[in-house]
Amino acid sequence: MSSALKDLKIFMKIAFLEGISYLLLLLIAMPLKYLADIPEGVKYIGWAHGVLFVLFCLYLLKVWIGLKWSFGKAFLAFVASLLPFGTFILDARLKKEYPQVNAQ
Repeated sequence: MSSALKDLKIFMKIAFLEGISYLLLLLIAMPLKYLADIPEGVKYIGWAHGVLFVLFCLYLLKVWIGLKWSFGKAFLAFVASLLPFGTFILDARLKKEYPQVNAQ
């Protein structure tokens, strides 16, 4: 497997985790903060989500360059990170486009 495909595999794992952290933040931590006055969830889940989002962006740049994606494709991948469930849709599409990444 080429270096670019290895980076894609890592990117897909990060994207999946980033999507989970985003949903935890939106659906659990923020309601706890604003409805039950329990802000700790936002502090910790928000921190983890922030780290994963930065890693997502760094690996997106790496994959964009390594696989020579168009600007539009990279932009849509970035937009997916901003939408709830977006990274899961991105993951499904990348698995179809790059089946060799799943084989390893």
